Parts: sequence; structure tokens; C-alpha cells
Amino acid sequence: MDTRDLALLLNSVKTGGTTVEDALERLRHLPFEDIGCATVDHHRGLRQGFPEVVFGESKSAVQIGQIVHALLAKGNNILVTRLDGDKALQLQEAFPSAAYHADARCLTMEQKPVEMMGKGPVLVISAGTSDIPVAAEAEVTARLMGNHVDHLYDVGVSGIHRLLGNKDLIFAASVLIVVAGMEGALPSVVGGMVNRPVVAVPTSVGYGASFGGIAALLGMLNSCASGVTVVNIDNGFGAAYAASLMNRKD
Repeated sequence: MDTRDLALLLNSVKTGGTTVEDALERLRHLPFEDIGCATVDHHRGLRQGFPEVVFGESKSAVQIGQIVHALLAKGNNILVTRLDGDKALQLQEAFPSAAYHADARCLTMEQKPVEMMGKGPVLVISAGTSDIPVAAEAEVTARLMGNHVDHLYDVGVSGIHRLLGNKDLIFAASVLIVVAGMEGALPSVVGGMVNRPVVAVPTSVGYGASFGGIAALLGMLNSCASGVTVVNIDNGFGAAYAASLMNRKD
């Protein structure tokens, strides 16, 4: 339940369309519901404007299904992140409306239209093709959170003319998410081009001295470009969530 749903419910009680008893039943599990394997936070949409997201990597398909069922029952759209193909197939059997985004390793369900809440487009940029899974996770998340999203993939600094050839797309963005592994230089370059927030995402892509993304993380944290904010390694979801808050209409 989000603020719009709550306002509709209260107005329905006011006009007599919903009884007080029915309204109380709908609110009974607010703010949370204990389903045994998890305590589902139904209050999150009211607090943060977006319902709870399910991290799928270390959960079984059965556990994810139970959480998804509880969230759907409250009218929420669904986002499950870090989900492999086998678990996705099991969930799609249980929830035929579910869409699996293989590149992003995300599963989504939209049982109500996504309200466009962004002031302008969010642009997701990846340095290399190997960074696309993290970039795609950011793209799916930002779209479901109510943003128009464009992407620009494989435009890293080893061939910087590819980036400079897309200046119109870059300058049109309200917020930019820049995903890079190796030495993590791309967010600094983009941050030096624009007067908009840049959310940098280091990835674990790279050779031995990249230390699983730590080299890119440290490079981004030490960026000389102003306005670059850095999230954790491979955290496309977190980058998109932060970018959506930055981009939200007043």
C-alpha cells in the first residue's frame, strides 16, 4: 500500500463505499505481516514510496513465492532481484503474469500501472558489455520505480569517442547511472561533462589486480569530478533506487 492507495481507501470509507470493518481488515497487517519465513514490510510504500523489494539470490523459490504472494495481496507491484533462471521458471509457473529479465536477473510483476514520478529521463551507462548485468538491474529497477529510462552500453574510456558520440542523450538525462569495472574511470569522465547527479556503480569485472571490484570502487570514491555519488560493488539496484529518489517530482 502506498499513499495513493491509502487516500483512496480513506475516501471510500468517508463516502460509504467501504465499511469501517472492511477498511480495518485491509489495514490489519499494516505495517508488517509475519508469514513464517519472512516478516513482510507492508508499510514501506507509505514510508518510502516504493514497496519492499525481494532479494532472491539466497532464498529458495518457495520462500520467494510466499513473500511475493503476500505483497501481491496488498496490491503491490513486484520486483525480485538477483534471481537465477531456474528459480525464475518455478516462480513463473506459480505466477503466470511474472516477467523475467534475464540480463538483469530480475523478475517483475505489474498488477497496477507504474506511475511516472521522474522529473526527466534516467540514463544508464555501462563501460563494457561485461557490465551489462549490473546496468540492466539498474534499468529494470528505475523503470518500475516510475522513471523513463534510456541506456547507453559499451562506451568505456578505451574508446571514448563512443561516449562523445552520444552527447545529446547524455545531456538530456536528469540523473545518470554509470556502471564500470576495471579501473572505474567512466563516472569521472561523465561527471566532468554534465551538471546533473551521477551515481557511480563499480562492478566486479576485471583482471587480478581489480580485486573483485575494489579497484573500481576506490577509483570512483576518489573521483575528481564533482557530483559523483558511489554505491557498493555490483549494486545496480541501489544505484537505481538512489537515482529515483533524486529524480522524484516534488
